[in-house]
Amino acid sequence: MKYVVMIFRNLDRTWTEADQEAVVRLTRLKRELDESGELVSSEGLLPPEEGRIVQVRDGEQVVTDGPFGEAKEQLAGYFLVDAVDDERAQAIASLVSAAVGDRVELRGTLISAGMPDELR
Repeated sequence: MKYVVMIFRNLDRTWTEADQEAVVRLTRLKRELDESGELVSSEGLLPPEEGRIVQVRDGEQVVTDGPFGEAKEQLAGYFLVDAVDDERAQAIASLVSAAVGDRVELRGTLISAGMPDELR
């Protein structure tokens, strides 16, 4: 089953040497999960001010530059993994949490969780 491990970052913080060390740990973990065949993909995300909202209104594309949310914590990156079961997915999420030194969010994906065919 596929799971997304989401990494968040407080936007009020400045980049530190500890953050750089976390990137090194995450890169090492990414390599290990790739070698085990469990890694589907993993990326860090640009800051929210680099993002855009894209939507269609009255048949026209409307693009709005970021940032958007008032939340101080924003999605900073993710690991998409294919784990044999929920226990293994939680173990991988724990490894990501240890690498970043903070909590992460773990969610299964709809299709691999058995989303009904009529919704696919």
